[in-house]
Amino acid sequence: MSVYREELLLRSKDVDMFRRLRTSELFKLLQEASIRHTEELGMGRDKTLDKGVLWVLLLQTAEIARMPVYDEQIVLKSWPGHTMHLLFPRFYRLETAAGEHLLSASALWGLVDQQTRKMVFPERFGVEIGGTVTGEEIALPSAPKRMDCTESRPFTVPYSYVDINGHMNNTRYFDLAEDCIPAAAAGRALKKIQTEYVSEARFGETFTVSWAGEDGVFFLQGEGEKPVFRMRMEYA
Repeated sequence: MSVYREELLLRSKDVDMFRRLRTSELFKLLQEASIRHTEELGMGRDKTLDKGVLWVLLLQTAEIARMPVYDEQIVLKSWPGHTMHLLFPRFYRLETAAGEHLLSASALWGLVDQQTRKMVFPERFGVEIGGTVTGEEIALPSAPKRMDCTESRPFTVPYSYVDINGHMNNTRYFDLAEDCIPAAAAGRALKKIQTEYVSEARFGETFTVSWAGEDGVFFLQGEGEKPVFRMRMEYA
């Protein structure tokens, strides 16, 4: 059984004005844990990035009991599920140092060719990750249920949002979402989130962000020449 474990102390850079872990920072932690564990398992950049192959997120979800707060010591755990042809499931769990359960999450990752941006077969590059079952897995993510959007605004991808893969980093979509909907700024506690990354958005590209909300549930989507992302956020 291979489970990644990391102890973290939340700093001021990690939290929002309500002193709770910022949503985008949460998913940064999950993303970095995925990378570090994959490297520990012998599937580092020599198997992927150096051969022109990129790891990309396709779907992810999180169920939040409580978001950790400023100056709190937390424990992040992550482990891979059993590979599903082209898809690499991964699971996450966040706890306090005393063992209080904070949240659980899951994601589906894939590999794409850096030049064509099309998915590739992992065995061609010797990428093989054995799955682990802990009994603490939540369901794998699925596409967010849609709502009819009533609000919209244009958005152009700035340089600061672009990552090593040359596109808007997945964590930045949460910043964009929370800048659009009123719940986060009002201090409402996020309880569940589902995200689908449909296509990438590159530096300087403009797409339309549309959203709608009802009874603390919000749906957002980004669409340009083709769909970019879809997200569903549920607040207490």
